[in-house]
Amino acid sequence: MIIVLMGYMASGKSTIGKVLAKKLAYDFVDLDHYIEKEEKATIKEIFETKGEIYFRKKETYYLKEITNVQNDIVLSLGGGTPCYGINMEVLRSSNSVITIYLKASIGEIAKRLTNAKNKRPLVAHISNKEELVEFIGKHLFERSQYYNQAKMIINTDNKSKEAVVEEVVLELF
Repeated sequence: MIIVLMGYMASGKSTIGKVLAKKLAYDFVDLDHYIEKEEKATIKEIFETKGEIYFRKKETYYLKEITNVQNDIVLSLGGGTPCYGINMEVLRSSNSVITIYLKASIGEIAKRLTNAKNKRPLVAHISNKEELVEFIGKHLFERSQYYNQAKMIINTDNKSKEAVVEEVVLELF
């Protein structure tokens, strides 16, 4: 089984993914880190030197590679991965893939991002909370149609990572 975690940045995909993988004795794969390793460049460098279209093509290529070759993994996607190209089709067409949307509210995401803005290039330029909330709200509105195609939706607001993992495990098994 391949458990795919999707959601907006700071929704907990990597954090929950690592804990879930450990609990299930699965491997954990972060798609962005996988791409960086294979391309021998950071996501930022890929965007700067080769552009977004190149990145999105590679993102789909590596998503197919992982979901066709590996098994018993927890795969954390980038926040935009489900929203581009045929990525949702790739995920939905595989019988071994279970997609899970880790859903966090705009307020919760803003709270999490406020403390880590410098690590998130997409929001590093936003100077105040009102702008951040507006930015997140607009993005979530655009992306929710993709995220909501997941087989499972787990709300992460005000829950510990352990509680979210337990909820996922109960839903899966």
